[in-house]
Amino acid sequence: MKEINIYGYMRVSTKEQCEKRQFIALRNFSVPEKNIFFDKISGKDFNRPEYRKLLRKVKPGDVIVVESIDRIGRNYEEILEQWRIITKEKKVHIVVMDMPLLDTRQKGNDLTGTFIADLVLQILSYVAQTERENIRQRQKEGIAAAKLRGVRFGRPRKRIPKEFEKIKEDWLDKKIVSREAARCLGVAPDTFLRWVYGK
Repeated sequence: MKEINIYGYMRVSTKEQCEKRQFIALRNFSVPEKNIFFDKISGKDFNRPEYRKLLRKVKPGDVIVVESIDRIGRNYEEILEQWRIITKEKKVHIVVMDMPLLDTRQKGNDLTGTFIADLVLQILSYVAQTERENIRQRQKEGIAAAKLRGVRFGRPRKRIPKEFEKIKEDWLDKKIVSREAARCLGVAPDTFLRWVYGK
């Protein structure tokens, strides 16, 4: 009978995040320390060295354990694709510890576990993706509202020097070109033209 190996996967996206909680959770699940793979990288895609190494290591019937679904990733379509690769192509089970329904381990020939897990994952991933889009939309609306209130974003604009009016007159009289006018003022040509047209 083939030996079933249990592997753990951990991921944190920033230096501030602590991986200790995930490690303790995986060890409490009886994942051997040598079988824990850990990436300190963003979850926006799956270009992660330890994750790739884990996928090369697992064999059919093995189990991958994660503390929560967002340790796998954050992008709806990519999570579903990785879930399909792991469970369908590699025939490896996935256990998401904080979501008991996301446990594809089967009993005999009963495929109910896999079916329910796939269904729940699709719903959760859709909700997560929708929430991210809503956050982005709210950020856009917040920025637009702030701009209407006169809040400026980005670097502060350069102050217009007192010699600008004289140089502007020379430019309007075609005595100098905009590039030369800008050089005299120590700014880029587009900055000079923005000052001229009051933008």
